[in-house]
Amino acid sequence: MRILLKDGLIYYEGAFGRKDIAIDAGVVKEIAPGISPSNFDLVFKLNDCHIVPGFADVHVHLREPGFSYKETIASGTAAAARGGYTLVCPMPNLEPVPDSPEHLAKELELIGAEAMVKVIPYGAITVGERGGELVDYPALAGQVAAFSDDGKGVQSEAVMREAMTRIKASGKGIAAHCEDESLLRGGYIHDGRYARIHGHKGICSESEWGPIRRDIELVRQTGCPYHICHVSAKESLELVRQAKAEGLPVTCETGPHYLILCEDDLQEDGRFKMNPPLRGREDKAALLAALKDGTIDAIATDHAPHSIEEKSKGLAGSAMGIVGLETAFPVLYTQLVKTGWLTLEELLALLTLKPRRIFGLPGGEIRIGEKADLTALDLSASYRIDPDRFLSKGRATPFEGMEVFGETLLTIADGRIAWQKEGLR
Repeated sequence: MRILLKDGLIYYEGAFGRKDIAIDAGVVKEIAPGISPSNFDLVFKLNDCHIVPGFADVHVHLREPGFSYKETIASGTAAAARGGYTLVCPMPNLEPVPDSPEHLAKELELIGAEAMVKVIPYGAITVGERGGELVDYPALAGQVAAFSDDGKGVQSEAVMREAMTRIKASGKGIAAHCEDESLLRGGYIHDGRYARIHGHKGICSESEWGPIRRDIELVRQTGCPYHICHVSAKESLELVRQAKAEGLPVTCETGPHYLILCEDDLQEDGRFKMNPPLRGREDKAALLAALKDGTIDAIATDHAPHSIEEKSKGLAGSAMGIVGLETAFPVLYTQLVKTGWLTLEELLALLTLKPRRIFGLPGGEIRIGEKADLTALDLSASYRIDPDRFLSKGRATPFEGMEVFGETLLTIADGRIAWQKEGLR
């Protein structure tokens, strides 16, 4: 099939320009103004809409195998495509946990059959994510982005040290869920003003930054590439900043919800409950500053769908986790770019090239001679976020009802149309 994207503002070679893109058999063949629409099977007229590299999310939960009532590979990657993502990396808290070639094969089979976008999974750090026996890393290294026990922190320093040593030898890195379980004490939201006023049990910030401090010392000893998931606390950022200044192979991500919201925005509703929790306004300010100075390497959604029942029990009783693939770009564009905090180009880097660089993943630029991997966006489109319109099975989002700008019109992933707005031509 030959596809022509006509009259778009294309982000190509580091700048936006009004050009057309010709795609043949999934490969970008020509980028130039005024390409004739004759001899094309599909022509999309994208008058003044922005065409950008496909987004990458290095932290999602697709829930299969094991928990398909929450999400499936099909529904999760459809949501990703609708959100402009062409590559996602699902975490290994599955059943079975991808801790062996046999278990990983079950996940890869589903990915091969159902995925609408490119999916590169994580392998587990420990068998069953139980924090003890280490996985055979070389047996999995060729098929995973990195190794993680996301959903749980590795509690033992000795286990993490040995894991780092072996993972470094396998040529991969760690994506760490940093959480000291001894400091949780039954908490489920941030240990701050809101928790005190409303009588909730709080999670202290040290439960996050304590393991980060421990693990950075282990990185000094082992040299293992170390990526920190869902950073939420200002103390964590300072540790990362110091590690980077020292030249250690340390990177980190944060989520859109930590950048836009804080404990002051909490409501007595499960759609505001995630792990780590929304923290104080000082933490939010530190995260925003860390976007500007490069301490934060990428924005990842931590898309974590649950059933409606699991999210209907308020802050105390609901499951941890919110969805984010279909809301990330419009929320970030509206709240950070339109307000002047970031340029569009800076936001795109945090969603395209930078996350891919962390784990050496493919894509992130539109190039002639390579598979088309791109997203067309109408930045002038405004609408209210409505979870009932999500393609994800998950509905819990703290951004429900928010007025946003930026709509995905078309997503082409690995040369194939993965999402197309109805009526687009």
